[in-house]
Amino acid sequence: MTPAWAIGLMTGTVLDGNIDIALLRTDGEEIAEFGAWTLAPYPQDLRPLLVETLATAADWAFEGDEPAIFARAEARVTQAQSEAVANFLEEIGLPRHEVAAIGFHGQTVLHRAPSQGRKGRTRQLGDGGAMASRLGIAVVNDFRSADMEAGGQGAPLSAIYHAALLRRAEAGPETAVLNLGGVANVTWVDDRGLPHAFDTGPANAPLNDWIGRHGLGEIDRDGRIAATGKVDEDRLARLLDHPYLSAPYPRSLDRNDFTSAMADGLTAEDGAATLTAFTAGAVGRALNVLPQRPARLVLCGGGRHNPVMRQEIAARAGIEVLLAEDLGWRGDAIEAECFALLAMRTLRGLPISFPTSTGVARPITGGVQHPPVRA
Repeated sequence: MTPAWAIGLMTGTVLDGNIDIALLRTDGEEIAEFGAWTLAPYPQDLRPLLVETLATAADWAFEGDEPAIFARAEARVTQAQSEAVANFLEEIGLPRHEVAAIGFHGQTVLHRAPSQGRKGRTRQLGDGGAMASRLGIAVVNDFRSADMEAGGQGAPLSAIYHAALLRRAEAGPETAVLNLGGVANVTWVDDRGLPHAFDTGPANAPLNDWIGRHGLGEIDRDGRIAATGKVDEDRLARLLDHPYLSAPYPRSLDRNDFTSAMADGLTAEDGAATLTAFTAGAVGRALNVLPQRPARLVLCGGGRHNPVMRQEIAARAGIEVLLAEDLGWRGDAIEAECFALLAMRTLRGLPISFPTSTGVARPITGGVQHPPVRA
């Protein structure tokens, strides 16, 4: 297949108020060209609605009918992201008919991993059909449900894109990729080119929630608050004994599986330091689970901007840490780029889930296609 332009959209559980939009020219297998990308801010009234929706989703816990707020939030998410794409294309001067597909991840509000005798479930807000109608471009969304129906974890889906990035950088099994979003996930590619991936533990979600609880803003910008605190090493040791952290993969997390309550009773500064160290320690435990421990980690996602988190990962995981930009990647665009590639894979009927990433029995396709509606 001749590579074509695709757009990827991502909004993470960290709720940073941005829509990640990235343009990628790809055939769904290789990266032919990186296109424009941007962080488009959500309308100011949308983040509070999503915060309320996430809290409602946690109480719902997949029991009974969906809460009424979901429909309202889904319509607003779809509208905001459709408008953001329209503005993006106008700004860069790319006609809509030159975009083969949009990979619309949507907003995750709840994710429950499978357990013994029970399939997992996941819910992302986003109406792919409505977006296709608004923009006149093919849309692929609901990337995770097919995987979970097949017994998989539904996450992480980034493995196949991380593998493409590593091939482009001519990096081998000595190098792994660590994405630091609300949750952290690692990808390592073996000698056969097979990606191994799983959620290592929390990343920014509990830390950001902790900062918000103390009225100190939305994030620990540049790690300034953690830098003035002291890690409670005894508490950290107990937290790192959690069975999830040493469990074999595949495995996945919801943002609420590890919460800011882990730091309850500490000062704001010591809590921030301890939660940051916990993210790093969990990464170290994760690397020990891989068939081969990599020698270096390439960091992407919002957490890579936090120098304290970077330092803690290097020290507590005992590994060389690089930034995505050191390999010529765009660290803030990678998750969105991933869903551009996944959309093209869906159009081609190529698998997006693998036994060594989500735990499905065999590689399977995923995503729901919505054809363009053009006047």
